[in-house]
Amino acid sequence: MPTQPTLVFLHGFAESREIWSDLLHGFPAHYRVLSLNLLGHGTNIHDVRDYSMEAQARYVAEKMQAAGIEKAVLVGHSMGGYVALAFAERWPERVAGLALINSSAYADNEEKKAARAKNVAFVERHGVEKFMESFIRPLFAPANRETLAARREFLEEIGKATPAETIIGGMQAMAARPDRTKVLREARFPVLLVAGKEDVAVPLEQSVALAPLAPVAHALFLADVGHLAYYERPAETRRAVLELAAGAFGE
Repeated sequence: MPTQPTLVFLHGFAESREIWSDLLHGFPAHYRVLSLNLLGHGTNIHDVRDYSMEAQARYVAEKMQAAGIEKAVLVGHSMGGYVALAFAERWPERVAGLALINSSAYADNEEKKAARAKNVAFVERHGVEKFMESFIRPLFAPANRETLAARREFLEEIGKATPAETIIGGMQAMAARPDRTKVLREARFPVLLVAGKEDVAVPLEQSVALAPLAPVAHALFLADVGHLAYYERPAETRRAVLELAAGAFGE
């Protein structure tokens, strides 16, 4: 019996698996979908000691194995993309395709590391709720901040429910992650990059520079989109992911 083609969805920092609801609405039934709460996020908040991208990737591998998934297309938003890259570095044979949504294979530069350290200090001083009041809104493109206010509030709720240990540990882990552009250069699977032209977290020029690295790569650059393509342009993002999956599974 042939293995059902599977996609594994990995949310970003201070998010949860619930963020994929719009993107997965009406998803083709012949695909198997696994969406996870990464370590420290959503309901997966107990006994977490390691927030590194490598630890997250090991967790994904364990959940895939438990679900009987040998190989899958990995779809990662932001930090979820960092986790997917760590997974692909360790287990490339288990990756059928890789979709990086508002994410990057580059390590943080010094400016980005300093910004994360500043955010850590803010959370330590003022708490998670106060941090989320100013963190989420700029992730949307200006044109979408009011029209998608309900989505913004939903993300703020998820963020405010995330433990401070996760927020601090996650930011420190992202700052410490290595450059993984080699994963793209050596990829024997198709790669998709989805980027927002008004993304304040992952500058467009990074995605433009990454696009040619993988031997088989596709890029979707979206106008009037910030760091949240899965909410700001769900139909286009879904279509790109499905095209990647079709190619990855030879459909």
